[in-house]
Amino acid sequence: MSKIDRYNEIILQELKRNGRIPNKELADRVGLSPSACLRRVAELEKSGVISGYRATINNDMLGKGFLAYVGIVLKEHSIKTQHAFEETIRSISEVTECHNVTGNFEYLLRVETKDLKAFKEFHTEVLGTVPVISNPITHVVLNSAKDERS
Repeated sequence: MSKIDRYNEIILQELKRNGRIPNKELADRVGLSPSACLRRVAELEKSGVISGYRATINNDMLGKGFLAYVGIVLKEHSIKTQHAFEETIRSISEVTECHNVTGNFEYLLRVETKDLKAFKEFHTEVLGTVPVISNPITHVVLNSAKDERS
């Protein structure tokens, strides 16, 4: 793993904001020469600290403006049930994140649909048909003060 010093922290912050920033501009912001900056980025990539680059998608433009988080309670607490749930959830396109969590439910899902009507249909026709789910608990996102994926 690369040593995370002050320069590498700034590099990571800048790349997180804009993964397509030109090396010269990145070097200027970090306070390094372009060659030193490029070496550091390559080292961060090689060591796995930077695991990839991605595009940020405007879901509103794609007709997916509705966002909800759904807490999932499973009918039974077993590895077999967890694996069955996880396998099922991987194939559901509306679920963009699935996290095994502690607290009042076992999983937290990020669900993106076109609108409330589409979410209701998803909730009934998709989640409602997963046999290992006992009690989905939905939290509709009204506004996001901070979302680093956007």
